[in-house]
Amino acid sequence: MNSIERVKLECKDLHDYLCSLPPVLLDSLYEHPATCMAVFRELPELAKYYVMRVLFVEQPITKAAALSWITNDAKQDHTNAIKALCDLHVWNESQLQGGLSSTFTLSSVFRRNLKKALLGGGEAWSSTEHLGPDKYVKDETALEKYAAERWEVLLHYLVGSESTAVISQDLKDLLLQSRLMRQGEENGRSYSIITAKGFQFLLLDTASQVWFFVLEYLNWVRDRGMNLVSILRFLFELSFSSVGKDLPTDGRDEHVLQCLQHFREMGLVMQRKRKSRRFYPTHLAINLVNKTGAGSSSSAASGNKGFIIAETNSRVYAYTESELQYAILSLFCEMIYRFPNVCVLQLTRESVQTAVVNGITADQILHYIKANAHADMLKHDPVIPPTLADQIRLWAMERDRLSFREGVLYNQFLTQSDYEVLRNYAKDLGALIWENAIKRNMIVTREAHDQVKKFWKRYKKDSET
Repeated sequence: MNSIERVKLECKDLHDYLCSLPPVLLDSLYEHPATCMAVFRELPELAKYYVMRVLFVEQPITKAAALSWITNDAKQDHTNAIKALCDLHVWNESQLQGGLSSTFTLSSVFRRNLKKALLGGGEAWSSTEHLGPDKYVKDETALEKYAAERWEVLLHYLVGSESTAVISQDLKDLLLQSRLMRQGEENGRSYSIITAKGFQFLLLDTASQVWFFVLEYLNWVRDRGMNLVSILRFLFELSFSSVGKDLPTDGRDEHVLQCLQHFREMGLVMQRKRKSRRFYPTHLAINLVNKTGAGSSSSAASGNKGFIIAETNSRVYAYTESELQYAILSLFCEMIYRFPNVCVLQLTRESVQTAVVNGITADQILHYIKANAHADMLKHDPVIPPTLADQIRLWAMERDRLSFREGVLYNQFLTQSDYEVLRNYAKDLGALIWENAIKRNMIVTREAHDQVKKFWKRYKKDSET
């Protein structure tokens, strides 16, 4: 029996991700005004106030002076604000002579570039004036449609639907590395299949999906030795763009141009041709930094909310034309009938247990049904009939009736005392899995086998002498 994967999808927000980077890398990031502005926006409110208070103060601020800025009932907020600033290397803490007190200094690099972002100055971030007007200009509606189509192609591949669109090998590798999919093999033929983590990914709203996937992408490019600093700067630059406003490809390094093609495939940017000298950020990229964290859960295709009716006889009716939704439902249902705007499916023991083997839990199935419940279902309380919910959980629990652990069998003891000595030693060690005192059989964990075996040899040697 395959082990059932039980994982929880974790998604860092922007603050947590930047805190995981080395200070030297953060200092390089702060060389760009867009990065400083993006980090400033994500700071706690009190931390923003502290930054603005010392933005034009060159001298260090003592710990006591900073503490005097707040009242006694705001000490916890003060501690959190100081921690956030120091973790992000925005404030640098140092000790005064004698070590009796400490001071805080705003990073000079962050100070200089945040001033540029707030007050202006420096060089323009990017401009396409030298390229002239674009005869293939894209409006907001076209860009939104393009982004939705491209992102749906990725989701189609994730659920294994038979879509004519394909994704690049790089994104396939990224799906495997992020453990949204896993590699399988059958009859000598390898294939990729969605994991429990991937199914949880489908339950997120689109903005959270994109943010999670971009975080995994940043880890992916870092593992491959690409310039993470320039790619992060590019990402923050996109977040401050406007839908319908084009940006140039001129002057960007090789790694950013490679990243641009990946973002193009994800739907974050629209570039008419690979060699085109301009591109258009979509709403997926522009809203990216503002939607940091997988906080909400809903259907992957937000335009098809409220389309599922589930009955007590385990029949499921899906009123949607989305091929993606049909593919998702097929992960835990069996298709019976298919019509242009509705399909009829059946929840069965086999379909639910197949989903469980692939790592999808009963609670995830119920959550998906509830998150996409039709308006008629929402009139009832509870939304999902209790008999149906209980049946799905019972089918899933049938896979959990037996658990498997590797162990080593000890038997053929000559005396009962020998058996009891070794059994007691294994029990004290916490390595005893099973015992049968009548037949003098016992099983210990494979990890403790060598230790138990050495004890037995010493015991027999001592007994003989």
